[in-house]
Order: sequence, then C-alpha cells, then structure tokens
Amino acid sequence: CPSNRESQNLTLVSEFYLMGFSEDLELQPFLFGLFLSMYLVSVLGNLLIILAVSSDSHLHTPMYFFLSNLSLADMGLISTTVPNLIVSIQIHSRVISYVGCLTQMSLFLSFGCMDAMLLTVMAYDRFVAICHPLNYHVIMNPRLCVTLLLVSFFFSFVETQLHLLVALQMTNFKDAEIANFFCDPFQILNLSCYGTFTKSIVQYLVSIVYGMFPISGILFSYYKIMSSILNMPSSGGRSKAFSTCGSHLSVVFLFWGTGIGVYIGSLLSDSSRNSAVSSFMYSVVTPMLNPFIYSLRNRDIKSALRMFYDRII
Repeated sequence: CPSNRESQNLTLVSEFYLMGFSEDLELQPFLFGLFLSMYLVSVLGNLLIILAVSSDSHLHTPMYFFLSNLSLADMGLISTTVPNLIVSIQIHSRVISYVGCLTQMSLFLSFGCMDAMLLTVMAYDRFVAICHPLNYHVIMNPRLCVTLLLVSFFFSFVETQLHLLVALQMTNFKDAEIANFFCDPFQILNLSCYGTFTKSIVQYLVSIVYGMFPISGILFSYYKIMSSILNMPSSGGRSKAFSTCGSHLSVVFLFWGTGIGVYIGSLLSDSSRNSAVSSFMYSVVTPMLNPFIYSLRNRDIKSALRMFYDRII
C-alpha cells in the first residue's frame, strides 16, 4: 500500500478494471454467445416459475410462495453481473466506473444474501411440513410467510449496507484492477489498505452471520426431517417425504457447494482465473439451473407450466 504522502483517495478514482475470461480476440464471439444464451435461459426459466406459481391457485402455498421469491432473487443475482460482462465483451472494454462498481457490489450482495436467507426459510418450511403435517397450515400462515420474507430482506439490506459503509471508508488502495469478472465485495476489500485485523473482522463477521447461521439452520432442519422420516412406519411415506425435499436439497448443495468452493479455492489458490471461474459457477450457473431442478423434479410445477402454456396458446 502507498504511504500517506503517496495515497490516493478512492472516491477520486473514476473507474476500475475487471478481469476478462480470455484475451483471445477469436474467442470473444463465442464467449459473447455463451454468456448471452445462459443469461436468457436463466431469466426465462425463473420468469416461467414465477408466472406458473402466480397463475395456478393450487400453488398458492408457502413452499411455492418462497420458491417464486427465490426465482426473483436469482433473476436479480444473474442480472447484476452478466449484462455488464456481455457489454464488456461486445465493446472490448473491461472498465467499470467507481459508482457502477459500488452499485454492482451492493446489488450482488442483496440478491446473494436473499438467496441464502430464502433457502434457509424453505428448509424450515419443509421441516414444518414433514415434522408437523397436521399443524402445517396453522404454523405456516400467510402472516408468518410474509414476516419471514421481510426478515430475509432485512438481513440482505443490513449486509449490503455494512459492505457499502466499509467500501466508502476506503481511502487508500493497492490497485485499480479487480481479479474477477464483476465487483466482488471481498476483492474490493482486499484492494483496500485497511489493516489486516480490520479486514479479518469484517470477513469473519459476514461469514458467521450470513454463512454459518443459514447453514446451521438448514442442517438443523434436515436433521429433524431425517429423524422424522426414519421413524415413519411405511416405505411409501418415507419415499414421499424424501421426494418433497429433493429439489430443495439439490439447490442447497448447488448454491452452498459452489459458494464454499469459491471460498476454499481463494484460500488454496492464488490464480485469479480459477477464482473467476468459481465465481461464475456460483453467481451464474446456479441461478440458471435452479428452475430446471424445480421444474423437472416437481409434478405440480410441470402441470402449472402446461396449464400456463395452454392459456397462452
């Protein structure tokens, strides 16, 4: 980091430089088509989930209420990073403005945290449905569902404001080049000349509150679910209970698996290219696959999609 005499004020910096996936000009058209198609598939898939849930009265239940909001958060998450990546490939420029970088960071945090919170809430919903089936509609009433959604939004807002407050306090920086294809919050924090202790406090606080707590909630819910399923007398009941959790478990493993992979990869490897690929899996591939996981493994969603298609035709 520069000395005080040589320091530059971050608020005076007009732009940052994002890392591209390849400098080969011949690959740019292929990357442009790949990322554009993935973005369109993701947005269309999540939009169809929202339309299917809203158009079918049989799906106006807590589980599908949270699923439609998860699809909305996924659309926001992928729309935060990919459009800017596509434009940068098209115009052959990796530059992003200072304001644009902070805006992208804030939106990414908001939607990413919303994803984590909603997956935790959905695990609780499955816990109530399987462990307390007779009281499910009493416990998961519309008022509680809206409250859980608002709590998820509140935690997302708090995390965003925490990172934004820290970013705005940066006065010195090491470099203006971000080793990722978007304004990764941890990358921006590492660029700052904050002391190691301050950086560690921020990272550990965020990891505990927005990592350990949601994961602990999901693990506890599924511990109770597994205990309840194993105590069921009939194999048919166990199979039905497992099937109701299959889609959610797949999304949880995909979301947290890639997220933890990004974190571990950043600790074990200094390769910025590998970090960018891992982040791409976490922030782009996961939101794109979620609609397929829920639609392919869920008869209600497939039926609602067919009904929606018939109405249009």
